[in-house]
Amino acid sequence: MSKLVRRAKIKGTGSYTPDKIYTNEFLETIVDTKSDWIYKNLGIKERHIAADDEATSDLAAKAGLKAIEAAGLTVDDIELIVVATSTPDRLAPSTACIVQDKIKAYNAVAFDISAVCSGFLYGMSVVSQFVASGVYNNVLIIGADTFSKITDWTRRDCVFFGDGAGAAVISNANDSEGFLAFKLGSDGSGKDNFTIPAGGSQTPTSKKTLEEGLHYFQMNGKAVFDTATKVLPMVINDVLAQSNLSINDIKYMIPHQPSIGILKKTADIIGLPFEKVMTNMDKYANTSGGTIPIVLDETIRSGKVKSGDYLLFAAVGSGWTYGAAIIKWI
Repeated sequence: MSKLVRRAKIKGTGSYTPDKIYTNEFLETIVDTKSDWIYKNLGIKERHIAADDEATSDLAAKAGLKAIEAAGLTVDDIELIVVATSTPDRLAPSTACIVQDKIKAYNAVAFDISAVCSGFLYGMSVVSQFVASGVYNNVLIIGADTFSKITDWTRRDCVFFGDGAGAAVISNANDSEGFLAFKLGSDGSGKDNFTIPAGGSQTPTSKKTLEEGLHYFQMNGKAVFDTATKVLPMVINDVLAQSNLSINDIKYMIPHQPSIGILKKTADIIGLPFEKVMTNMDKYANTSGGTIPIVLDETIRSGKVKSGDYLLFAAVGSGWTYGAAIIKWI
């Protein structure tokens, strides 16, 4: 999507993270890793972990209600709910339908998007088009994941992820404000570099897949770094060009939180001072679909963002999926 018929804006945001926390020091006691290495290389100090009886929809519902309240709306005003997640409650029905029932937003259509760490950015692109075309006026987009449920806590890669959810209400805006540009991309040749091998139709659940741990995520960290630092500058420069802006016009970058190294390298390539890159991975680690909306909610509620500021969103995820967007804040 490059240009909208009418503009769409973010009217309210919300986020939620579970109470339980796993610190780096705790992980040192259960797996072969070092707290200092995790923080130095990834920028992570701790991560929030969902309770045993807490599903992705629970996190999503709490974040969604906060966003609706911040927008000054009620659940009856929401016409569409989209949940971006790679850890759905069930294979069927969609997590969005479960969220709809939990928050009692029965006037809304509901469906999921699967783009892993790029999910919320993909979701914003999709729902903005519904708003821009006049199909819906108030849409709830939620990014939520509980990666602790698909993490093998005996492997060193358990340090990367945490659980959390963030949400935004997207509504119509005038033609000089709101989202200015989106650029999305995909490359399915990278499908094996971050994957959950079993549980789908290709490799259904069996005693063998359970014994071999094929329901946990598997990641090629080097491939993630190399891909991210290649595609993120590319799509960021694209949306800047679409919007007739330079990197100097950007007030803050609201990125997915893959690692501090990826974000520093990307900022260096695009010429953005790192103090303009909003991060919270020290507190939450990588919450996948939840990363961008949680950072956004924290940034908005901090009072840092003023009317007329340009915000840059960027993400890369399994697939590969990747993208960027620019919004003029209202």
